[in-house]
Amino acid sequence: MSTLLAVEDLHVSYGKVEAVSGVSLEMQAGQIVTVIGPNGAGKTTLLAALVGLLPARGVIRYQGADFAGLLTEERVRHGVCLVPEARELFTEMTVADNLILGAYTRWRERAAVGRDLAEVYARFPRLSERRAQLAGTLSGGERQMLALGRALMTKPRLLLLDEPSLGLAPLIVREIFRIVTALRDLGVSILLVEQNARAALETADVAYVLETGSIVHSGKAADLIHDPKVIASYLGGREN
Repeated sequence: MSTLLAVEDLHVSYGKVEAVSGVSLEMQAGQIVTVIGPNGAGKTTLLAALVGLLPARGVIRYQGADFAGLLTEERVRHGVCLVPEARELFTEMTVADNLILGAYTRWRERAAVGRDLAEVYARFPRLSERRAQLAGTLSGGERQMLALGRALMTKPRLLLLDEPSLGLAPLIVREIFRIVTALRDLGVSILLVEQNARAALETADVAYVLETGSIVHSGKAADLIHDPKVIASYLGGREN
């Protein structure tokens, strides 16, 4: 495996308040890497900085290239896509139109976009069934599927997922994490921010624990799920 993303000493501030403080992390192509931590730890801020939505100090290298100074649209063109916590769908537009808008950076590749749309419908049959339905009428799980499908229309190499299980019923959460694993099998690398620490650690290859803007633990996810400190803080207090 080759290094896909390398972050070194990243700092992100809101005015005088530093939300991310000296974060360094690395992920290899083909990996699922998760960042877990409490509310307010800086997880969402970290993803926003990586995709260029927030200014940051430090080093962000993607496929060996320095991302400093690149606009969000340019980062998307390089294969980095964010699925935000709020999903940010166009609720008054149809499912099909939301998906097609995901390919806005590739609008000249009409034949390829058509093939990719067919693949998304094959992967998410419920979206195919609801292609003419307004996005605002979908259930929570269907909205998350639409957000993931729209992201896939950008042809990402690195998918940044912010709280994909938020607000979903346990059965749907299991389905979403199954989909995340399947996307990795397609060759998409995934940086997953998630409050459902157990599900995240069971899914990921590598994990980082973020508290008050700083990394306090890191390692293989299979090891951290048995770490007493992680168990006490995030997994219900004791190992089963």
